Amino acid sequence: MKAKPHTDFVRLRRMHERGDYDPTTIHAILDAAPLCHVGHIIDDRPVVIPTFHWRDGDTVYWHGSAASRMLRANAAGDVVCLTATLLDGFVFARSAFHHSANYRSAMVFGVPRKVTDDAEKLASLKGFTERLSPGRWDGLRPVTAQELKATAVLALTISEASAKTRSGPPGDDAEDVTWPIWGGVLPVHLAAAAPIDDSHVNGAYTPPATPFTSD
Repeated sequence: MKAKPHTDFVRLRRMHERGDYDPTTIHAILDAAPLCHVGHIIDDRPVVIPTFHWRDGDTVYWHGSAASRMLRANAAGDVVCLTATLLDGFVFARSAFHHSANYRSAMVFGVPRKVTDDAEKLASLKGFTERLSPGRWDGLRPVTAQELKATAVLALTISEASAKTRSGPPGDDAEDVTWPIWGGVLPVHLAAAAPIDDSHVNGAYTPPATPFTSD
């Protein structure tokens, strides 16, 4: 049996068959996406900001400068919408109407809290770094107290969320399948290029690996 929507607010109305409310699906999308977009209200105007994120259990974290207007707004006690999206392919049909995309997306709603405990903040920053490159944290110069103070971390519990996905070929109308034009899927994937050393690398160090490369 498919999981039910956490609340009626997150229940998909359009293309409801593409909806998924299983935490496993939502977690997997959040973990696979290298960044997210956080939507919130600043001075009565909607603002959507791209930022890196990471997840620990049912909590999603993001961070930035302690002086950031975005993070101050996030921590003000209002609801935000955090969205992560992965593009898996362009879908070419035989009519413009049925062109589409294969994708995975997750939307999380809630009121984030500012992380004030230094131990939790440091642990979450380690999680962020390890997500970008597993094993890198232990080799870095330790974080200073001033750096920790200058960094704000927000935490959002996943209590109201949904996922929406599409996969597979185009959904052409039956009478269109013999139309003389190509139809199908052009796959898209995230790939890291070759590392570029900075001027201080002497050849003795190994470039970091990243999990954000998909076939």
